[in-house]
Amino acid sequence: MSSGAPLDLRLLGRTDYGATVQAMQEFTRLREAQTRDELWICEHAPHFTQGLAGKSDHLLHPGNIPVVATNRGGQVTYHGPGQVVAYPLLDLQRLGYFVKEYVFRIEDAVIRTLDHFGVTGHRVAGAPGIYVRLDDPRSHAMLAQRPQLRPPGTAAPEPDFTGLGKIAALGIKVSRHCTYHGVALNAAMDLEPYDRINPCGYAGLQTVDLSTIGVQTTWDEAARVLGLQLQRRLAP
Repeated sequence: MSSGAPLDLRLLGRTDYGATVQAMQEFTRLREAQTRDELWICEHAPHFTQGLAGKSDHLLHPGNIPVVATNRGGQVTYHGPGQVVAYPLLDLQRLGYFVKEYVFRIEDAVIRTLDHFGVTGHRVAGAPGIYVRLDDPRSHAMLAQRPQLRPPGTAAPEPDFTGLGKIAALGIKVSRHCTYHGVALNAAMDLEPYDRINPCGYAGLQTVDLSTIGVQTTWDEAARVLGLQLQRRLAP
């Protein structure tokens, strides 16, 4: 689906994870200076992915769900039906911003997507991704755990997930200034597999989706809204 936006949106539906990663790597390897950036949105069959920093002890009991080693950053996470997975394939050098801002823009797109559904998304200091209040997902009250300015040279605080559920996870890869992998937003899933892992490497971190916090939507609608927000927020 091409548009006048600088980022071409492709809604792929259900795709094989391994084949999709291979296709992203090939796209990134072959792209040239004039290659247009793309945004792939899809969902996958059930599987766990273990990032480059992944530790095996965060896989508690995967059971019959396959575990796939992958070259994105981060620890273990789960993909399955009812999750909107977005893969931005961008040339950051051409766009004119760095990886830290890229992550911020992706998170901003998720926050605005949640706002479309009447939910308030939050950032947590030291833990990429987007979170919601479990007691009141619509509350706009600022989190004590939110990222804040700190004196130069001081360490990031230990993430505090008290009262929160994770609704979107990030795992990115940058090669020669070009991005692949991306972000996964939980829309309407079977969340049981998250009990088989320490999500993103955090023991006891609760994972939620839109349906468990009272939002009834379809994968198609959530994909459309997230795709639009990513097109807007990732533009130069």
